[in-house]
Amino acid sequence: MTVSVRDVAAAASVSVGTVSNVLNRPEKVAPSTVARVTAAIEELGFVRNDAARQLRAGHSRSIGLVVLDVRNPFFTDVARGAEDRAAEEGMTILLGNSDENTDRERAYLDLFEEQRVAGVLISPLADDLPRLQRLRDRGTTVVLVDREVPDQSFSSVAVDDVVGGYLAVRHLLDTGRRRIAFIGGPASIRQVADRLEGARRAVAETDDAALEVVATESLSVLAGRAAGEGVRERAASDRPDAVFAANDLLAMGVLQALMMQGGIDVPGEIALIGYDDIDFASAAVVPLSSIRQPAELIGYTAVDLMLKEANGESVQERVLFQPELVVRESTSARS
Repeated sequence: MTVSVRDVAAAASVSVGTVSNVLNRPEKVAPSTVARVTAAIEELGFVRNDAARQLRAGHSRSIGLVVLDVRNPFFTDVARGAEDRAAEEGMTILLGNSDENTDRERAYLDLFEEQRVAGVLISPLADDLPRLQRLRDRGTTVVLVDREVPDQSFSSVAVDDVVGGYLAVRHLLDTGRRRIAFIGGPASIRQVADRLEGARRAVAETDDAALEVVATESLSVLAGRAAGEGVRERAASDRPDAVFAANDLLAMGVLQALMMQGGIDVPGEIALIGYDDIDFASAAVVPLSSIRQPAELIGYTAVDLMLKEANGESVQERVLFQPELVVRESTSARS
């Protein structure tokens, strides 16, 4: 049986308003009354319903976070950073996994709006900015995570993925590779499109280099393994001599496929680089080169931007971090 404020008031022989003051403004209540109400609370096992109180006030102490794939350690680290900043303000993070599905993404946005979260942080799957605009127009602060928009109509925190794609392929070219395969998709994900654009820019600088695009339906290990099997089954003369995978999960799947059944030497025959620099990248059987993003800092900064905007301290602020090339064994130069 749930103990109510009325039960506490009856046990302490005070009014409901007095119990409310003890809970929220104890300095306005006589010490003896505070002691009597506190004793009744402990005896009855009363637990205050902060969620209901906050909703009545028009907002909650929660922040909604929607990510593309919670299985990707990059987004786990983003959530960790967001949680750290939220905790500093006595707030909590509600995590939603869109799983690269627009229907699920919209369902989480609807749910968070119904719960009147203080704000929404989202790594959107596609360009559904009107949906986010309507959410903001109804009073919910929205910050884009790992994504930005050219017109700066939303606050955003991201990494320059065009630069990241360029760094990855420029590194492959500098190690002597010329037949580059970009593995990643779907192209509707802005981060994928930007990394591909950067790759194309790097290849365009080198006259004898070529870039092939191998599209995938998702950014998972399984999708990478399927793409890698396709590469492995080609004739040696038809294979790329380097692969740039759109994220580290894809890169790990590609590596698994290339090394199966006697396999292909990485990096001897095919160099391989990923993106995100998740912890597993350095622990792979062939340590993976990658493009590092400051994942926890992205999450931390996203919450900070949301709080500033919600409090009227700033309007549509854009933070863009620069990626970093991390070189490991999977892209060693040919001897």
